[in-house]
Amino acid sequence: MQVLLIFQEILSTPAILVGLMALLGLILQKRPATDVIKGTVKTIVGFLVLSAGASYLQTGSLTDFGVIFNYAFELKGVVPNNEAIVTTALVDIASITAWIMMFGMLANIVIARLSNLKYIFLTGHHTLYMACMIAIVLRVGGLDGWQLVLGGSLILGLAMAAFPALGQKTMTHITGSDDIALGHFSTVGYWFSAQVAKLTRGKKSREEVKSTEDINFPKWMTFMRDTTVAISITMIAVFIIVVAVAASKPDYAEALKDGGVLSETALTGYSNWIVYALISGMNFAGGIYVILSGVRLILAEIVPAFQGIADKLVPNAKPAIDCPVVFPYAPNAVLIGFLTSFIGGILGMFILVAINPAFSNALPIILPGVVPHFFCGATAGVFANAEGGLKGTIVGGLLHGLLITFLPVLCMPVMGDLGFAATTFSDADFTVIGIALGNIAQLIKGTPLLIFCIVAFLAPIATRLVRGEKVK
Repeated sequence: MQVLLIFQEILSTPAILVGLMALLGLILQKRPATDVIKGTVKTIVGFLVLSAGASYLQTGSLTDFGVIFNYAFELKGVVPNNEAIVTTALVDIASITAWIMMFGMLANIVIARLSNLKYIFLTGHHTLYMACMIAIVLRVGGLDGWQLVLGGSLILGLAMAAFPALGQKTMTHITGSDDIALGHFSTVGYWFSAQVAKLTRGKKSREEVKSTEDINFPKWMTFMRDTTVAISITMIAVFIIVVAVAASKPDYAEALKDGGVLSETALTGYSNWIVYALISGMNFAGGIYVILSGVRLILAEIVPAFQGIADKLVPNAKPAIDCPVVFPYAPNAVLIGFLTSFIGGILGMFILVAINPAFSNALPIILPGVVPHFFCGATAGVFANAEGGLKGTIVGGLLHGLLITFLPVLCMPVMGDLGFAATTFSDADFTVIGIALGNIAQLIKGTPLLIFCIVAFLAPIATRLVRGEKVK
């Protein structure tokens, strides 16, 4: 019994479970024992670093910012951040998420082998986040235990193959080949930006429009390409604005006293709120830096392990790689996409503030998170530039910012208790899956919902069989 309890605890610890996944992959590739040990340990440590960074972000500047924003503007401010919402959710569904992630990666290989969706998703942290999102929604729909793991794994495997396929046409325009795909769960946003950009060019071809790479930015703006610097400066500015409004309120001093609205925040430890804003902005960037360090540790080991397995099992499959893979193809579009997407996020926030009274102030106010607007906005800029050049990048990036502002508003109601958190999922694919699957889960619960997940997974495979195509 003691052995069984130890085994159960090992499998319920996500860091160890992910490490076991890397261990299995390395052993199957017949790696030397030293590589197996190193890869397994670094994967576990990377997961722990990722969790620590997300926890630091959630319990630090992110939580404080939400409290201060609500006090300053008397609104419910929500900061979209994948790492923060996943950390909150993993308190209750850590082991379920780990199981869904593991079997979802295997389901991705199966569907790529048996259908025409020949994409192997290699962005490990986004696989974890999507596994968590799917677990949240299916759990609200009444699934639990093995049914939740099975249904979640099949939907995850389908998403890991289907979303890269959605953006592949534009990816071939960006890279000039069909060798790699994009493995980042914001593909709906990138596809949307590309379609908007197409409309801006009118009857002109892609080659006839002016590209973002035909212009030269002043050298002083290149600092925005450094993620840590960009996050620090942006969040410092946001904190200064919000805390300045809070400090101007008549009852500000009372709010800081014991029992006051702001007494639980780190703001009470500073006599000067400007210093607090500077430190908080950099704390936010520090949390993101720690998270990305953990991600790099995980990906450096677990991705090659699964990539080797996939190469043997799925001939002609394309690796779907994280969004920075497109950055070198259009550096100017990266910067324009980030800035226009962020402006779109600010515009979307003001629209939500304006229309909120018509909904009895029940709508969450989505704040423009610098992380999604940087990574997703920059990638959307590259996609838009490939289809519509400079003009398309500006318009596509702006509308992308609006898209990832309003999608979380529609997604939060289907997330159960987590819909009332001070943060939510940020990238488009998470919210699209949440909205679609969540509304389906409202209509069919329990076993019928599991049957839907199975049918959805089998649909691409059945389509290939109906067409009479042979599995190679």
